Amino acid sequence: MDDNFQDLWVFGYGSLMWRPGFEYLERHQARIAGYHRAFCVYSHHHRGTPEKPGLVLGLTRGGACRGMLYRVAAANADDTVAYLREREQVTAVYREVRVNAVKLDDKSRHSNVLTYVAEPGHEQYAGRLDAPTQAQLIAYGEGKSGRNPEYLASMVEHLREMGIRDSGLEALLLDVEAKLAAD
Repeated sequence: MDDNFQDLWVFGYGSLMWRPGFEYLERHQARIAGYHRAFCVYSHHHRGTPEKPGLVLGLTRGGACRGMLYRVAAANADDTVAYLREREQVTAVYREVRVNAVKLDDKSRHSNVLTYVAEPGHEQYAGRLDAPTQAQLIAYGEGKSGRNPEYLASMVEHLREMGIRDSGLEALLLDVEAKLAAD
């Protein structure tokens, strides 16, 4: 993969922000344009099952997204890509793309950054769901990687640590917590 022995840059916008699962040399807050983070993927593996899907984040067209940018040593690039493919492409609902990213600390630009976007033609692509439907799916989803409400809570927590207040995700978390408390 890395014929030029160049370091690999990876952009994470969901669980890769707090649980990358691969070795990296450095990590920075970064921004990409052309995609935004959304709960747009039915989870049949990590946070749900085909019979009882959860809902997870994906990048979808439009807007911009803040997340984490990782630099992986060239010597580890192939293993990192193999790991990410196994993790992110279990059901092929995500596709690998290369994007441009801007580090927020020094405004440096990086091209050819690997990330994963939701595939609109895939059966697990949920598209834009209303808040009550999102809350229902997230409240009761559970899969190989754990309970779906924990995924949402971790997302909100890590965005706050980055200095990002996402009122939509925070309201969704309150809805999920209220739904679970009412049970």
